[in-house]
Amino acid sequence: MTELIPTINEIVKYGLQPNLTVTDKEKLLERHLVKIYDMYFHIEYKFDETKFPDFDKSQLPDIRQNVASNFNEFGFYKTILDINDIDNIKDNAIGDAIDDLSDIITDLLEIKWRIENNSLADGLWYFQLIFYGHTQQHILDLLNFMKQKNG
Repeated sequence: MTELIPTINEIVKYGLQPNLTVTDKEKLLERHLVKIYDMYFHIEYKFDETKFPDFDKSQLPDIRQNVASNFNEFGFYKTILDINDIDNIKDNAIGDAIDDLSDIITDLLEIKWRIENNSLADGLWYFQLIFYGHTQQHILDLLNFMKQKNG
């Protein structure tokens, strides 16, 4: 897990700073999203029973606005509500790549904050919790959007 914080930093910069000039930023973002996804399968920790303070999201900058400035080609996409319902071709939904990346960044910032301010165990526990229930789907949706957009 020594690469966790550096990998998080490579992703969250797009939500913390507007108008970044990065060569091949979509390719780099894709690489780091896949790296975070892989790290999830290697999480090992001993639960920390300490009562820690909560993460304060109100202190974050406007992540969505920064993501939009860094990925101006990101936007809405069509998605299927139930991929296993083969006979139903009518129930589609709208996804938002900017929202996907913004949510991923917010989740990763909390993981990082918990590691740096609470404990490694608390950060890894939260990584496992939030990834399966939230972050994972956003990563899958965003990677699929990027693949479809770029061919």
